[in-house]
Amino acid sequence: MSTQERSPLDRFHGVIPAGGTGTRLWPLSRAAAPKFLHDLTGSGSTLIRATYERLHPLSDNRVMVVTGKAHRRAVRAQLPELKDSDLVLESEPKDSGAAIGLAAAILYHRDPDIIMGSFAADQVIAPVEDFQAAVREAVHTAAQGYIVTIGILPTHPSTGFGYIRAGDALDIASAPSAHSVIEFVEKPSVAVAREYIDSGKYSWNAGMFVAPVALMLKHLEANEPVLYAGLMEIAAAWDTRSRNEVARRVWPTLPKIAIDYAVAEPAAAAGDVAMIPGNFSWDDVGDFAAIGRLNPAMENSNLKVMGEGARVFSENASGIVVSDTKRVIALIGIDDVVIVDTPDALLVTTKEHAQEVKKAVESLRASGDVDVL
Repeated sequence: MSTQERSPLDRFHGVIPAGGTGTRLWPLSRAAAPKFLHDLTGSGSTLIRATYERLHPLSDNRVMVVTGKAHRRAVRAQLPELKDSDLVLESEPKDSGAAIGLAAAILYHRDPDIIMGSFAADQVIAPVEDFQAAVREAVHTAAQGYIVTIGILPTHPSTGFGYIRAGDALDIASAPSAHSVIEFVEKPSVAVAREYIDSGKYSWNAGMFVAPVALMLKHLEANEPVLYAGLMEIAAAWDTRSRNEVARRVWPTLPKIAIDYAVAEPAAAAGDVAMIPGNFSWDDVGDFAAIGRLNPAMENSNLKVMGEGARVFSENASGIVVSDTKRVIALIGIDDVVIVDTPDALLVTTKEHAQEVKKAVESLRASGDVDVL
């Protein structure tokens, strides 16, 4: 069946990059158990499982996961439906350009007409129906020859996210909210972020990309030819007996670069990027303050407690406690505290300083205390 005869949604494959260690969520998130393997919202589902569940109805089980070799067993346990050929294991992290690029290259070798949608494993999104509606519009827009990003409506002048500057509306059937993209903007100052929000022309860049794999690879080849050549060599061998040998040889030689720099920004400059506004709540669970926002407190309590069997006593205290132990934690007369208690490490900070947890990780790594990382 030709591309013209197939529905764009029949060509759609989901891709879940599952990388990073979430250093701001240490000691809960570790190199061996990063944040996407945890239930951080109290929903009973880990972040990667929830991501898979959001994509499954759109892709009819056509989902690929790109993650580190160390997480193979855990990802397999959480996503038993995943085919071995759709679990792409990195021997070492190479940033999102290589991770998403390899997924695009493998899918291209299988079918050059595939439209891929890349969605990080560690994001919290609701309602799911609104997310899926945005992705459907993105797929129809991608089918018209665009790399499509889903922009998040900013709720405050954040300096922690990049921004997308939208242009004119596009006239695309089945995608009434599609707009052109003028540019991607780096993380701004508070004053500049406030100007962006007041203008109504900017959205947060959540790193969600939907695109024909051929178009993704065209821009990757033009901007990062060495990375492109290496990924295509691995992809050509992926569904053969040579997969492991070629990947072991080529992957360590690949340059590290984010997909934004390798593909999205130059493609936007060329007029090949579109945006669908995402009218849903979105959180990248970047620190323990975010976990506090995402988990409702117990009735009549300002303290949010996570952890099966956590033993916490509080009096005139507020904040969040995450416990992986049976140790009794007593809080008296302390506000906005963050306590994370694990068998081999204890974190005590405040919500205000939650972003600075990564400094502890950097210090521990520098001092050689990698056994707790």
